[in-house]
Amino acid sequence: MAYVITDECVMCGSCAGACPVGCISEGDTKYIIDKDACAGCGECASSCPVEAIVEE
Repeated sequence: MAYVITDECVMCGSCAGACPVGCISEGDTKYIIDKDACAGCGECASSCPVEAIVEE
């Protein structure tokens, strides 16, 4: 199952660094997960300090 980043994102970038498949990129107001490339591992959610990443 893919993950999504909510509007609670503080643009810290920890999720992008934690993603083993590199599917997270910086957007205008928050980071964005490429749903097609997401492996569903949850590493991004575990690394988020504000819990802004949830399962879709």
